[in-house]
Order: sequence, then C-alpha cells, then structure tokens
Amino acid sequence: MKRIALPLSLLAMLLAACQRTPPAEPGAAAPPVAAPAAQATPAPAATTVAAGDADWQGYGPAQLGIDAEQLRTAWGEELQGDAAADGGCYYLSSPANTSAGPFFMLEGNQFLRYDVRGGDAPAPGGGRIGMDLAQLQALYPQAEAPQPHKYVDGGKMLRVPASDGSQSWLVFELGADGRARAWRVGVPPQVDYVEGCG
Repeated sequence: MKRIALPLSLLAMLLAACQRTPPAEPGAAAPPVAAPAAQATPAPAATTVAAGDADWQGYGPAQLGIDAEQLRTAWGEELQGDAAADGGCYYLSSPANTSAGPFFMLEGNQFLRYDVRGGDAPAPGGGRIGMDLAQLQALYPQAEAPQPHKYVDGGKMLRVPASDGSQSWLVFELGADGRARAWRVGVPPQVDYVEGCG
C-alpha cells in the first residue's frame, strides 16, 4: 500500500469539513431562535427646569403672555389648577413643585406672572430667597425705594423694573428679619397683587 503525502493546509480543510453541522432535512422545522430581549420604550422626558431658567420674559419654556393651553403645551408636563369660571385670576403649578414653585398666575386666560416661594432658584439678575435688602439693592441699582409690606410687620417689598426693556417687573417680599422670603416676575397690575389670587 502506497502512502500519499497531503499538504497540511489540505488536511486542515478536510478536518474542518468533517466537523460542520449537517444541513437540516427538507421539511424539518428549523430550531427555534431566541427572540431578542424587548427594549423598554423610554417615557417622554418631563420638563426639568433648572436654576437660571427664570427671566424677565417667563420661566423656562413658559413665556409671559401665552394662554393656558399654550402654557400647558410649553411646560411639557402636568400642571394642576382650576381655571376661574369668570376669567378671573388663578394659578397653575407642577405637582412636583408644591411648595417652592414656580407658580404660574393666569388671568383672562393669559399667563401674566410667576411666583417662587422657596428653593434656591435665582431671579432674573441673580437675587435669591434669603438675601438681605442691601444685597438685593446692590444687585438691582434700578430698584425703586423699598415699601412697607402690606401684611408683615417690619417686612418690605422691593420692586425692580426689567433690565431688558420689557414691561415686566420683579418683586421681592422681605420678612421682618430683612431677608427675601419670596419673589415674583410679571406685568402690572398682576405682579403687584400682594394676595396672589386671593
């Protein structure tokens, strides 16, 4: 018997061919293929308003002068509050911002003011809750002379005209301790409603 010498590369190919999986027989069911894991559909992103979103024209995507429907659409998340039946003053706010704000004041179905009553969000120009009168006056040299607060003994109101030429005003409420405890931006007369919609 004669021996035939095969090159190593040919020998490797023959061995590989012997180890292949045979094709399925005609008519045989193909083995089940694992389905890819279902991808979770991401929920639509809620509007997150960051510090610095307050300006003379509105708060983040909520711009003064728009109507209630436009405000809800622009804000991009649920806003709570009931419209006044007579077109009077009412507030809308996000359920997540129950104590600090912003709180959006509407009157005659128009967004005319927003209030911030807590937190550390800066007002247009940099004023913040907790600052004293001297700090605020240094930031806002255009501010009017402070006036006594209508309801807080020893409290003050500091009214600041917009620095961008718009009709908006910024109003700080200062407590008896001389520190800002709330601020709001809007157009007169709504920005001057001390009682809010009360």
